[in-house]
Amino acid sequence: MFKEFNLENFENSKNILEEKINKSKEQIESLLKIENKTYENFVKPYQEVGESLNDFLTPIFHIDSVKNTKITQKVLEECLPIISIYETELSQNVFIYRALKDIHSNSYTSLNDIQLKVLENEIRDFELSGCHLENNKKERLKELNIKLSELSQKFSQNLLNATNSFEMIIDDFEDVKEIPKSDLELAKFEEEGKTKYKFTLQMPSYLAYITYGSNRQKREEIYKAYTTRAPENEEIINEILKLKDEKVKLLGFNSYAQYSLSRKMANSEEEVISFLEELAKKGKNKAKEELKEVEELALKLDGLKELKSFDISYYSEKLKKAKYDLDEEYYRPYFEQKSVLEGFFTFLKEIFNIEFKEVEALKWDEKVKVYNILEEEKTIARIYLDLEARKDKRGGAWMNNWHTHFTDSKNIKHLPTAYIVCNFPQSSETTPSLLRHSDVVTLFHEMGHALHHLLSKVEEPNVSGIAGVAWDVVEFPSQFLEYFAYAKDVLKFFAKHYETKEVLDDEAINRIINAKNFQSSLAMIRQIEFALFDFKLHQKLYTNAQEIQALLDSIRAEYSPILPPSYNKFQNGFSHIFGGGYAAGYYSYKWAEVLSADAFYMFIDSNNLFNKELALKYKHTILEKGGSQNMDKLFFNFAQREPSVDSLLKIDGIIS
Repeated sequence: MFKEFNLENFENSKNILEEKINKSKEQIESLLKIENKTYENFVKPYQEVGESLNDFLTPIFHIDSVKNTKITQKVLEECLPIISIYETELSQNVFIYRALKDIHSNSYTSLNDIQLKVLENEIRDFELSGCHLENNKKERLKELNIKLSELSQKFSQNLLNATNSFEMIIDDFEDVKEIPKSDLELAKFEEEGKTKYKFTLQMPSYLAYITYGSNRQKREEIYKAYTTRAPENEEIINEILKLKDEKVKLLGFNSYAQYSLSRKMANSEEEVISFLEELAKKGKNKAKEELKEVEELALKLDGLKELKSFDISYYSEKLKKAKYDLDEEYYRPYFEQKSVLEGFFTFLKEIFNIEFKEVEALKWDEKVKVYNILEEEKTIARIYLDLEARKDKRGGAWMNNWHTHFTDSKNIKHLPTAYIVCNFPQSSETTPSLLRHSDVVTLFHEMGHALHHLLSKVEEPNVSGIAGVAWDVVEFPSQFLEYFAYAKDVLKFFAKHYETKEVLDDEAINRIINAKNFQSSLAMIRQIEFALFDFKLHQKLYTNAQEIQALLDSIRAEYSPILPPSYNKFQNGFSHIFGGGYAAGYYSYKWAEVLSADAFYMFIDSNNLFNKELALKYKHTILEKGGSQNMDKLFFNFAQREPSVDSLLKIDGIIS
C-alpha cells in the first residue's frame, strides 16, 4: 500500500538515479512514437514517469535535511547535476511540448476541466523553460539551471555548517537564572566538576537565551553569531542573482519578479508592491507604539536608554508577562508533545472526519512517528512526523510531500505520503518534549500543508495535493489551521499537565488568546520588510553586496520601527529565497494570509469554531481539490464572495 522509507543502498544513489533516468527517457521516447496521441495514452503515462522519479529522489533530498552527514552531502552533490540536466532537457523537449499542444487543441471540447488544467500548466511550464528557444540558448539555460541548483544547495549547507559551529558556554548562574527550567536542563553539562551551560544557534537553544538570557553582552554575542552566519553566502547571493537574471532574460522576461508571477495568483508586480505597502502603512504607526512600550519597560526596569535588536525579545517577554501574566514556562508542562499530538488528532477527527493511526514503519530516526490517515475506516494516506531538534537537522519547520494521490493509466490507485519536520525541544530520559505554545502553532501550520496534500481527491498527479497550487496561495491551508491553535475548546483537547494530567484552566487559556495579538503590528512589519526586500531584489539586477544592503536598509528606513546593528547580515541566512523556492514570492505568506483569515472569519461569524458543515465544505472545496483549479475560484466556491483584507487586519487586532 505504501512504499517504505528505505535507504539501504543510499551511497549508490547516483548510479541508481542514472538507471532510472535512462528508463524514463526510454518510456518518453516510446510515448512520443504513438501516432494518435490522446490524453489517456500520452498525458497520463507522461505524468507517471515524473511521479516515479520523484518517488526515488524525494528521500535523497529529505535525508540531507534531517540527517545531514558528509555522505548525504556527497550523494546529493552527485545527484543534483544529473537531475538538473535531465529536468532541463525534458522541459526543453519540443516534441513533448508539441504533443501536449496538439492534444490540447484537438481534444479541448472532450476533456474535463481537470485534464485541461494539467495540459495548460504543462504547456505554460514548457514555455517558461525555454522550449521555444534556439538550441544555443537552450544549452545555456541548461547550464544556468545546473549552476543555480548547486548554488542553492551550497547556500543551505553553509548556513547549516555555520549554525552547528557556534557554541556559547556560560558558567555563571546569574547569566542564566531567568531561563526556563526545561531549557536550562537541555543546556546544562558538567565539566571539571563545575556546572556549565551551552547555548547554540539551533532554534530552541537560541530562542531560550535571546528571550530569557539575563546578561546583555551574552545576548548580543549569540544574536551577533546568529545574524552574521555564513558570510561566504554573500558571494553566492551575488552569483544566484546574476544567473537568475540571465535565465529570465533568455526567456523573454524583464526581471525575475515578472517571471515568478507567471506561475502565481497575483496579476502584476505593481499589485504585489501596492498590497505590501498598503499593509505596511496600516501597521507602521501601531508597530511604533508597540516598540515604545518595550522601550519604556526596559528604561523602567534596567535604566536602558537605547533598546537594541538583541534586547527586543528579552524585554518583550517581560512586557508580555506584565500585560497578560503569560509565562511560557508555566504553559510548557501542559503542552507535552505526545499529549498535543493525541489531542490535535482528536480535533482533526472532530472537524474533518479523519483518524490518525500510529503504525510501525521504516524511518530515519528512532523519534520519528509514522501514522496512517483513515477516512470512514479506510486508509487514505500516510504521514511521518519528525518533530524534535537535532544537530544533524536543518533548522526551521516544513512539510515535504513524497507520494501524490492519483489513479494511474492502469487504473491503480496511488495513496499520498508526506513528512512534517520541526525543531521542537528535545526529549530526554528524564524530561519529555515540552512545547511552547508557538511550537503548537507551528505544528498546526505544517499539518495544514500536509492535509492539503494528503486529503486530495484529484486523480491527475500533476494537479493533485499541493502539485499545481500557485505558490502565493500554498500557505492558505496552513495559516488557516493555525488560527484553531488559539481556540479555547481546541486547546482543551490536549493542554494537560504531563505529570498531574490537569487540564489547563480557562483563565490560563484566556491569557494565551488575549496575548495572541501581542506585537502583531511589529510582526507584520517584519514580514513585510522581508517580502519587500525579496520582491524588489528580484525586480532588477543587483550586482554586489553593497547594493543589496542599501536596498534592505532603505526598506527598513521606510517601515521598520527599529534598525538592526550594521553587522546584521540577515540576507546571508535568508534561506527561503536563496536556498528554497520563495524567490520573488515571500509576499505569498501575507497574500495567502488574507484568504486564511477570511476563511477563519466565517467560523467566527457562525459562532461555532466546530462548525462541522462549514469544516467539511472547506475540506471538500479547498483541501480535496488540490491544484486542480485556481485558488481564487476555489475560494469563491467556498465563501461565495471575494476575500477581504480587513479580516486579516481584524484578526491581528490592527483594526477593529
